[in-house]
Amino acid sequence: MAATVLHACALPERWQQRERFTVLDTGFGAGRNFITTWQAWRDDPLRCERLTFIAIDTQPLSQAELRAAHADTAHAELAALLRDAWPPLTRNLHDLRFEGGRVRLLLALGGGAGGQPPAREDLVAELVAEVDAFHVADDDNPPGRPARALPDQAAWRPRISQTLARLAAPGATLTVQGADAAVRASLVTAGFELGPVMGRALTASESETIMLARHAPRFAARRVPVRQAASTSGAKRALVVGAGIAGCATAWALAEQGWHSSVIERNASPASEASGNAAGLFHGIVNPHDGMHARFNRAAALAACEAVNQALRDHKVSGATRGLLRTETERDPAQMQALIDALGLPASYVQALPAAKASAMAGLALAQPAWFYPGGGWVHPAGLARSFIERAGSMTAVCVNRPVQALRRTAEGWALCDAAGCVIDSAPVVVLANASDALRLLGEPGWPVRRVRGQVSGWPEAARPGPPACRVPVAGSGYLLPPFEGTVWFGATSQTDDDDPTVRNSDVEANLAHLRHLTGEPLDRPLTGSHPEWLGRTGWRCTANDKLPIIGAVPDASALAPGSPDQPRRMPRMPGLYVFTALGSRGITWSALGARVLAALVAGAPVPIEARLLAAVDPARFAVRARRRSSGAGG
Repeated sequence: MAATVLHACALPERWQQRERFTVLDTGFGAGRNFITTWQAWRDDPLRCERLTFIAIDTQPLSQAELRAAHADTAHAELAALLRDAWPPLTRNLHDLRFEGGRVRLLLALGGGAGGQPPAREDLVAELVAEVDAFHVADDDNPPGRPARALPDQAAWRPRISQTLARLAAPGATLTVQGADAAVRASLVTAGFELGPVMGRALTASESETIMLARHAPRFAARRVPVRQAASTSGAKRALVVGAGIAGCATAWALAEQGWHSSVIERNASPASEASGNAAGLFHGIVNPHDGMHARFNRAAALAACEAVNQALRDHKVSGATRGLLRTETERDPAQMQALIDALGLPASYVQALPAAKASAMAGLALAQPAWFYPGGGWVHPAGLARSFIERAGSMTAVCVNRPVQALRRTAEGWALCDAAGCVIDSAPVVVLANASDALRLLGEPGWPVRRVRGQVSGWPEAARPGPPACRVPVAGSGYLLPPFEGTVWFGATSQTDDDDPTVRNSDVEANLAHLRHLTGEPLDRPLTGSHPEWLGRTGWRCTANDKLPIIGAVPDASALAPGSPDQPRRMPRMPGLYVFTALGSRGITWSALGARVLAALVAGAPVPIEARLLAAVDPARFAVRARRRSSGAGG
């Protein structure tokens, strides 16, 4: 926010020596308020450990417009960092990190079907956060763009005031531009006291356009269980069970929030089970309804691209983020582009390519058109897991060869026990990130989760004839990856109720059939597992029946009273016990975002996905759906 408003709300004094401080600005525009706040944080030696700036923009600027808006700025370095981090303009919460993660911009962008932006109050209502300072204003537009006014006042006042009150931390301050008598009345009704409340009184000219308020309700509302931070009396420390991609990402995300962790792994090395394939891909999706699955995958794919890029750049991990092609069998290119336009998706996220262009990009002949995801790609899964641990640094430790047989509640939190009943370790918080084995430790909670066997196939690139080599990953009916360490990998099968660990010839042939359909190439001669050069690997992934991950605090079934809550967020929870599982075949795509969601819930920080998406991945969703079915309300 501008220097005047910063001073009026007693910033930076209010954030000094605090662990975290959160600001919400309803009019991001060119981001001048954010940059001013960021600079003030930089300049303050007593600054808070972590600053989160949440911003709303229903019609965001392009990267070029952002560059032009800051051409003559006094904060050129910060403006350049913001411009370089500017995301694809998809309708999402975009979680941008600066200063090693200590400054965070959580950017809620509009856009969407038919080019119609959502109402600003709708974006605010989807936030899951506790806010210390609000700034309600018109968008900060760059020169040359028409002013964009606040939403229709008659509809906006009561709803936005109540929403802001719901998000307000104790003693939260609010500044609002252009507040008339009705706006003031709605804020008072929502529990705000008007007047100069924290910093200096405004000058006469300032007070004509800026009003100050402080949240001081007569009655404090109870926070819902899923939005309560983990309770700790001492050091912030968590145990993470499982050192696959999910567990390693969780350790990194907890470290970003200032939490120490120990990752407990039953095998001799991390990422040796479902995360143990030689290579894996990641990408977003396009769905005509743009429902929860599509929206979560879009947000996750953007986070995965950032995580993989850093792994490649800073941790010498093998992979590439030059894009990914996914073949389309039902729509022609014109229909694909019409869908992209209807959903308001930018070309930086997805493009519709005819078969000829897709083939040229892949370096092999494709029979169908394809969706091109510029931010997609492939990576070595174990390398990505390692990069998460290295990014966590001294905030985490990995303990291998430690199978966990049981989970036990203690007065201080939770203890992990081995087969002899001895305590491996204990902490106030435990995160189960160990795929389907998490359900065993939870006592089989009845969640509709399956253990799915998959077999991938590999063929030495030099051994010809063989599978065709591609320049970028190609997915569709199966997938094909670019050569990695001299091997072309493709697959994969999907079988339930199958515990066979062997590499089977029948699955090799199934993978080859998928490959033939995917590429349209018949191959010169059949390849079978009898060839001595043949490579393959089996693994098991954990998948929920709704094809979304399970992320969050574990519901407490014993605390359910008659008339169970009809919303996941209102379900009682097991204090300090969390789960991050059911990543299925999208472990690489979902790991970074899912871990940050989990860590935000543990730490009580703003959550980087919308409230409806949080409910869609909540472990309590299954109990709520079962209750609705039993009451005849439908799923």
